[in-house]
Amino acid sequence: MSGAVAVAPGSAGAQDKQYVLINLLKAVAAQLIVLHHLAFYGPMADHARVLAPEVFDWLAGDARIAVQVFLVIGGFLAAKSLAPNGLPGVSHPLQAIVRRYIKLAPPFLVAMLLAIGASALANMWMTHSSISASPTFAQFSAHAVLIHDLLGYEALSAGAWYVAIDFQLYALMVLLFSSCDYFASVRLRSWVMPIMMTAVVSSSLFFFNREPSWDISAFYFVGSYGLGVFAWWASDPTRSSQTVNSLLSMLLLPTLAALAVDFRIRIATALVVSFLLFIFGRSAPFASKGAKFLKTAGNISYSVFLAHFPICLVINAAFTRFVNVEPHLQALGVLTAWMASIAIGALFHRWVERPLSRLFTIRGDKANTTGLLIKS
Repeated sequence: MSGAVAVAPGSAGAQDKQYVLINLLKAVAAQLIVLHHLAFYGPMADHARVLAPEVFDWLAGDARIAVQVFLVIGGFLAAKSLAPNGLPGVSHPLQAIVRRYIKLAPPFLVAMLLAIGASALANMWMTHSSISASPTFAQFSAHAVLIHDLLGYEALSAGAWYVAIDFQLYALMVLLFSSCDYFASVRLRSWVMPIMMTAVVSSSLFFFNREPSWDISAFYFVGSYGLGVFAWWASDPTRSSQTVNSLLSMLLLPTLAALAVDFRIRIATALVVSFLLFIFGRSAPFASKGAKFLKTAGNISYSVFLAHFPICLVINAAFTRFVNVEPHLQALGVLTAWMASIAIGALFHRWVERPLSRLFTIRGDKANTTGLLIKS
């Protein structure tokens, strides 16, 4: 990302607490996304639904809101890396964007190759709308530069849109934070960035996020991302109470007003997550009994996110082709796909994501601020 993480004095303990919470949130959210895709794309879930229709319906619908957790955490960690003190300016903005790309893209492209192979294999065993056609060179190239949705290409895997949006959001923050340096007077310097973020968050919450046609771009999601930015700035224990209250007002007022105009559960969820990150940065330590387990679950969450859909697709096809459609057997298939997604995700993290990260790391890049992946 953008070089070594700048840490506010006295904030190390707060960061440790936030990391435990972040790993917990990511671990839960990643599993919900896996289960959402299993329930939404079927066909195993279609047959197993009769066993627990309300559960499967919730997973196929509202469980997708878990992506808000990643958006808020992404903004939280972007602020930590790019503007830990909320002051304008980013050193070497182009390099920061390139670092973000090489954190996200190499394992993402490997996962897309897995998805292509999984679609080809699944196509031999079943016919289903979740199977992608063989990609064209232009389609794969658009995925490689993380703009496939913007160019109108079909995604090669469920969740591919999020990786592209995550990169767009980070690049947008780099550009906005850099541009603030040109408008910052000495007197107002410490408030230029919060004022700018309030304007950006408000524009998203009141307009872009209410227009489905914008959901292929960062502008649709930057409201949730910006709440994470404010959560980082407000959780700095070195700030005065007056400054914290002002930052919380900038977080709360536009969000509550936007929810009053048009209530969206996704935005309400983002608001709750941002407050959790704020609260646990300025209160008693978060229970850390299972911190090691949560660290592992958090660390592999990006790999689970990337690798789960090809695995689920192949297991869906296998159970469709070789297993009776009896609901209990198909429910076993859903459970098998879920467990396999976690196991393959862990292997993907060890043998793909980590080696590629070491291979492509730019010298001096100590920060890892991917919303889906954080080393605590």
